Amino acid sequence: MDERYKRARKRVKQLKEFYSHLGSYVLVMAFLSVINLATSDYPWVIWPAMGWGLGLAFHAASVFLPSFFGEDWEERKIQELMAKESGDRKAKNDYFYEEEES
Repeated sequence: MDERYKRARKRVKQLKEFYSHLGSYVLVMAFLSVINLATSDYPWVIWPAMGWGLGLAFHAASVFLPSFFGEDWEERKIQELMAKESGDRKAKNDYFYEEEES
């Protein structure tokens, strides 16, 4: 199979999953808003909306911002961890890693 086709197919899958997530968010938040308005004066619906909205924002970032936890990030992280394991101290944040005790 053509490599461009595989990448395009993967991209379409990512977009489909994001739009499905967005649709679920809109429907559930609309339903919760109606319940909130019918049962309470306190706008408690903002808490689940913000929590889920944050997750949705991260999902959007991973789909629409290519370097945000995408394959490039994964590959860079793998290379960084492999370099650290082999004793190469080029990793940016070595202080986050604890030295193994022998």
